[in-house]
This record gives sequence, structure tokens and C-alpha cells, in this order.
Amino acid sequence: MSTDLLKIYEKLGSIARDALNYAMSIIEPGIPIFELCDRVENRIRQSGAKPAFPVNVSINEIAAHYTAVIGDKSVIPKGSIIKIDLGAHIDGYIVDTAVTVTFNPMYSQLIKASMKALETAQLSMKPGVTLTSIGAQIERVIRSYGFKPIKNLSGHLIRKYELHAGKSVPNYDNGDKQRINDGEVYAVEPFSTNGAGYVDDGEQVTIYQLIKNPRTKDPHYDVLSYISNEIGPLPFTPRWLVPRFGDGIGNLIHELHMKDYIYGYPVLIEHGKGMVAQVEDTFIITKDGAVPVVNVLSLLK
Repeated sequence: MSTDLLKIYEKLGSIARDALNYAMSIIEPGIPIFELCDRVENRIRQSGAKPAFPVNVSINEIAAHYTAVIGDKSVIPKGSIIKIDLGAHIDGYIVDTAVTVTFNPMYSQLIKASMKALETAQLSMKPGVTLTSIGAQIERVIRSYGFKPIKNLSGHLIRKYELHAGKSVPNYDNGDKQRINDGEVYAVEPFSTNGAGYVDDGEQVTIYQLIKNPRTKDPHYDVLSYISNEIGPLPFTPRWLVPRFGDGIGNLIHELHMKDYIYGYPVLIEHGKGMVAQVEDTFIITKDGAVPVVNVLSLLK
């Protein structure tokens, strides 16, 4: 990896770390989820990057993919466990990271299981190591705390403008014999739960991604071209389009989703309605091992 690219990742790591720290400083029971998402996303922008995807605020049995919707009136509940998952990018180079915050001490061990699993994965990740062996380590740690890993959620290889770039870092021993290579960048995100150990797609979609290059003859070309030019191929929320197109843009995005111009990410819900914790960092693989870009574990200790 070039010196210039390492400098970009160093800056991104600092921005993402600051955004997480800021989110943890303002989150409290009763804060509107819309306000939390908006303030953290703006923090990323003001720091010199762009959000790589909408800030996810996933509460209790919701594992991932919830961000505030247009006009969202929901608030952070008392006694809840909340995953704050955010990304930052500069010119398409992405850092992806997450923490879990709780206002109920009974969930502290659930968070510790994900933290320890991430720490163990980091120590195991070296060039030549198989992805399944990382998953086995994550599963072993989470089960040692008396919980289950979520098997159908995983970490992922990251490339420029590609948040999920083909390879996955499983949270269990899935038999994937693909190997980790020097110079690759991975997001690793152990999910632990006291539920069934897998997630289902919910009915609600709050995050979208453009999947077709817009053409002038397409319906609503103005909206599609704006998304293409201003956001590009990374995930977005209709909230970001309101200043340009007004509050009704949510209905139009839903229509474009139904017509397959845009992909929708369903909110993911733990099958057994178990509580879910997630801790995530982005790692650069070197010949000596995995270098954390955000160093998220130090924020939580």
C-alpha cells in the first residue's frame, strides 16, 4: 500500500474515531434517532470526509440497517442496547466501524463478547490465514461468554467504492478456505446475541443504493442523476435528498426501488428477538498482521 493511501486511511481512521466518540458522548435515552444520525453524519462531513453510508442506529433485537427516516419521531428507549455503525470515505476509500452502547448493565457481557471476539480476530489476521479460521476464533470467543454469533452477518473485504468487495469474514467456522492477503482491507464485525443466532429481513427499508447508471430516458432522471453525481455507488438514505427534492422524495425512492433502479437494504432483525451487540473496526493487512484503522477497542475500554 502506498504512503499516500496510508495517509488517507490514517485520516479516515481519525475521522471515524472522532465520529464514534461524538456519538457516544451525545447518545442518551430520549434523544431522537433523527437528531443522532444527522449530527453524527454532519460531524463526518465537517471533519473532511463523507459518510460512506447512513449512520445505522439499531436498537435491541434490530441487528443492522436502521437509520432515521424522513420525519422520524422515534427516540432511544430507556434500558436499551444500541449499535452505532458508521462509515467515512475520502474519494471512495472507506473505513467502516461500530460500537455498542447500553443503558442496561445486564447487557454488558454481551458487548464484551463482541469486543473480545474482535480483539481475537485482530490477533489472528495475517497473510495466508483462511477466512474460516477467523470465523472459528470469533465463534469460540462469543460462545465462551454464553452467547451465539450471528451466522448470517459477516465482516467484509473493502475496496475503493466497494463496501462489500467479494470476500466475507464470517462470525463462525463456515468452511471458507479463501485466504487473507497482504495489502487487503477488511471490516471485521463480530455480532453476538442471546437469541437464535441469525437474522431475518424485516419489512422496513431505510437504506438504499443506486444499482443502475441513469439514462436520460429513465423516469425521474433528475433524481437518479443527482444520486449518481452526489452520492455515487455507496448506500444512502432519502433523508439526504430532502434539501434538494423535498419530503416527498421518500415515496419516490420507494417507487424507484420497486422498479429496480435502486437496491434496498431491509432492516435486519434477530430471529429469536434476542438482544444484539456489535463491535467493528477496519483493518489493513500487512506482512506483520492486522493494523486497526480506527482502534475502536480502545474507545470502549
